[in-house]
Amino acid sequence: MSHFDTELDTSGLNCPLPLLKTKKALLTMSKGERLRIIATDRGAFIDIPVYCEISDNLLVNMTETDNKLIFIIEKGNV
Repeated sequence: MSHFDTELDTSGLNCPLPLLKTKKALLTMSKGERLRIIATDRGAFIDIPVYCEISDNLLVNMTETDNKLIFIIEKGNV
């Protein structure tokens, strides 16, 4: 399991809320800190990696377990 500093559980929330809450959480974090996101909405499988590509945040890991998507994002310069 990857190290993380903050965890955000968006289980049960539908698109676009997991992405919006992810963006809000990242705003409060410092460069290099890691955010672990738990999501059940399948849209997050696309939304979060695309957001990382267009922003300066690094998608460290993405897995699926027990019908939950787990993302680890490292905060960039955004």
